[in-house]
Amino acid sequence: MTTNAITRREFVRKTGAVSAGITLATVLRPFRVEAKSKHKAERPNILFAIADDWSWPHAGIYGDKVVKTPTFDCIASEGMLFHNAFCTAPTCTASRGAILTGQDAHRLEAGGNLWSVLPRKFAVYPDILEANGYCVGYSGKGWSPGNVADSGRQRNPAGPAFSSFAEFLRSAPSDKPFCFWFGSFHPHRPYEEGIGRKSGMQADDVSVPQFLPDEPEVRSDLLDYYYEVQQFDLEVEKLLEVLEVSGRADNTIVVMTSDNGMPFPRAKANLYEAGIHMPLAIRWPNRIRPGSETNALMGFTDFAPTFLEAAGIKIPADMTGRSFLDLLTTGKAGNREAVFAERERHANTRKGDLGYPMCAVRTKDFLYIRNFEPDR
Repeated sequence: MTTNAITRREFVRKTGAVSAGITLATVLRPFRVEAKSKHKAERPNILFAIADDWSWPHAGIYGDKVVKTPTFDCIASEGMLFHNAFCTAPTCTASRGAILTGQDAHRLEAGGNLWSVLPRKFAVYPDILEANGYCVGYSGKGWSPGNVADSGRQRNPAGPAFSSFAEFLRSAPSDKPFCFWFGSFHPHRPYEEGIGRKSGMQADDVSVPQFLPDEPEVRSDLLDYYYEVQQFDLEVEKLLEVLEVSGRADNTIVVMTSDNGMPFPRAKANLYEAGIHMPLAIRWPNRIRPGSETNALMGFTDFAPTFLEAAGIKIPADMTGRSFLDLLTTGKAGNREAVFAERERHANTRKGDLGYPMCAVRTKDFLYIRNFEPDR
């Protein structure tokens, strides 16, 4: 491990990970060995781990004093931590569609809404990588919720399904690069009421967001949400253990993030900050300087073109996202002044299945939201 990367032992001391139900033996196990120079010229593997409804800044490394996220914190310390990453849409299907296609949600036709289809004409980066020699797959929640068959596709846009990352790696030849999508179901509701308090977290320690009432029920609900975030962190810990044992960690881009905001009012399904501002950490040994942080604006349509450029593949002209490969490898941000987010409908909650269309512009200093049908 590099000298300026935070060790997992330090995470135990600083974050109290053991009290969060994480065993000391697990926490002290290193994510990786020192990267080997022979991998520098190889096309990278890609391990993309995405939570279901997790908001910034609910991670220890962002300064949250209650939730314990040693896996996320360590990925950030060994790679790059993003302070201004934003999903394209604060709703599962549209957000995941934008990630996979590299296109803004409004361009995806029905795919811009929950429980929809993602027409086959919209290319997704796993298919492009597979056509260029990558082994691809996913487990958990891929592109969802939606109807894959009615999209004209033979499989989920995230790739062929596997029961686990370990099963996938057993089928992936060691001489071929891989791209794997792990979709957690945490911290999506429903929650076991009181599980956060039962795990040892204290309601008095919670910093209640200003947009929520500071009441005992809210504090308890936030603890349950934190507990679920910690479950996602544990899941990714296990993924990294499997990756390490496989001997392929040295040349793997590891991404850990979320699809949209926390499942609370003024967060998920809304364009307020808690709905679109996402946690994001990326590790790539020997390519990303450990301990890097960036305030650069990043939108989730940027993942697909970045992965393709890293693989040496030409970026399709219809991708509206922009690659941030240079940011990862040099630390130098571009001249982006704003990112954009949007939302048409989240669920059938209005008479006639009417949507509530809105768009947002987020700069480093301001968030502007335009509601197109405010009477709804």
